[in-house]
Amino acid sequence: MPDRAGGDNAGVDYVAAIDQGTTSTRCMVFDATGSIVSVAQREHRQSYPRPGWVEHDAEEIWANTVAVVTEALGTTRPVAVGITNQRETVVVWDAVTGRPVHPAIVWQDTRTGDLAAALDPDLFRERTGLPPSTYFSGPKLRWLLDHVDGLPARAERGEVLAGTMDSWLIWRLTGRHVTDVTNASRTMLMDLRTCDWDTALLDRIGVPRAVLPEIRPSAEVYGTGGPGGPLAGVPVASALGDQQAALVGQACYAPGDMKSTYGTGAFLLLHTGGTPVASTHGLLTTVAYQLGDAPVQYALEGSIAVSGALVQWFRDNLGLIRTAAEIEALASTVDDNGGCYLVPAFSGLFAPHWRPDARGVLAGLTAYVTKAHLARAVLEATAWQTREVVDAMRADAPLAVHDLRVDGGMTANALLMQILADVLDVPVVRPWVAETTCLGAAYAAGLAVGFWPDVDRLRANWQEDARWRPAMDPARREREYAMWRRAVARTLDWA
Repeated sequence: MPDRAGGDNAGVDYVAAIDQGTTSTRCMVFDATGSIVSVAQREHRQSYPRPGWVEHDAEEIWANTVAVVTEALGTTRPVAVGITNQRETVVVWDAVTGRPVHPAIVWQDTRTGDLAAALDPDLFRERTGLPPSTYFSGPKLRWLLDHVDGLPARAERGEVLAGTMDSWLIWRLTGRHVTDVTNASRTMLMDLRTCDWDTALLDRIGVPRAVLPEIRPSAEVYGTGGPGGPLAGVPVASALGDQQAALVGQACYAPGDMKSTYGTGAFLLLHTGGTPVASTHGLLTTVAYQLGDAPVQYALEGSIAVSGALVQWFRDNLGLIRTAAEIEALASTVDDNGGCYLVPAFSGLFAPHWRPDARGVLAGLTAYVTKAHLARAVLEATAWQTREVVDAMRADAPLAVHDLRVDGGMTANALLMQILADVLDVPVVRPWVAETTCLGAAYAAGLAVGFWPDVDRLRANWQEDARWRPAMDPARREREYAMWRRAVARTLDWA
């Protein structure tokens, strides 16, 4: 693989993708087969000014974007560029100068707890598919309006603009103030059915429509890179929230297709088709994507707070392994967990429980248990949490799920992948190109400019790298799941 596009590949067409993530920004270049041609990445600072507050410097992120695009492209001019991003992080900037009025408030930030708690949960779930939460963008924007001097008046006069990180980058690149339906669906301000800003919700949270971007499809030419910029003349042709981008990159284009991304936490999305499915089992209803003029597609989402972070805890806090990769070999020395179950509710449980009062529990310890059994329990924790979310998805949307497509750093752990297949009782499949978030943004941009003709071509691009099939006795599966649920019950009512 070459270090960068260009050189011997001059004259060959490529599509680029910018992935603006929580800890870094990167640019990747793909060819027509969906193979990676080049990549560049830079981290940005994490700021924690008060307990529970998390902020980013949007100007630093923009500077890093320019740097990684320049490095990854070299002398190549791609036919289009797509953007994928950390979804609920909010920035407000001057409409003329582009200068941010305050550091960006990151999706992890919890300063809006009181504001979110005062909102009507039934209204917001019915219209947006989301419960009021510090997680989402709308309350963060309200906090900025309340705490930045003079900002409400400037907002009403149209002197400032607001948006998630996709909007920030698109505006800096093209001068257009737009967002896509997937990012808009995470604000608590967009009606899921009309895919437009909802006046009643704007009034309830107190956000003026004038500051918000225009909502557009996920695959569309929003504009071209401005003169002198890193993408001068290049169509900026897609935007997708990171988890929806992974869904597109995994070629999950039909109802029943399901993917899970395993990183620090885990995010599962189930494609549910052209009508939003209201969850009654602790999941989020969200937009999956909209490709051009095609109908909007929807998904159910379940988020797990701690998966890869549990391996880091096992390594750093307990010191039982030296590197994260060692956990697979250690756990493989035993056939089971020795009767112990580890529930990593370090700061509460996410889907499908949504219990902020929960705290972590290690249950079932006996003198028989060794560090190898604990290592196995660490891996099983991710698998059982996934099972809980998948069961909720099956209850909300009784679709035929044929397999689970996986991506993210934890998929390198073959033992974990086998445990996942065993507890879910469906095959687990890892694709050849694991960078599905960037690939999804590239695919959407390529569709928008005709680089790829349709999603059937993208399905043909998708290639399987490895597959794990269920091999666990059904009776054992259900017995161990029942024990896991007993352990989860012991995490509740701690905080």
